[in-house]
Amino acid sequence: MISKKFKITNESGVHARPATSLVNVCMQFQAEISLEALKRTVDFKSIMGVMSLGIYSGTIISVTCDGVDEKQAMQTISDKIVELNLGKEI
Repeated sequence: MISKKFKITNESGVHARPATSLVNVCMQFQAEISLEALKRTVDFKSIMGVMSLGIYSGTIISVTCDGVDEKQAMQTISDKIVELNLGKEI
């Protein structure tokens, strides 16, 4: 199991379009991937779960991957967060 924390710096936070992109990335992997923000944890493969968090600018999120392809999953998710200009690893 591996985890990373990110600070969301995008002024719009994690709204529908980037949330969908991130969920689509997570769906490519067998690992269980969870997203924690604002004292709640959801399945990162669930768009409804991700959107229910209401992640805004300045929020610290934690991504946890657990499974056979966890390292590749975490790297791909980290790259996507940076590519979408959502935030940075802390």
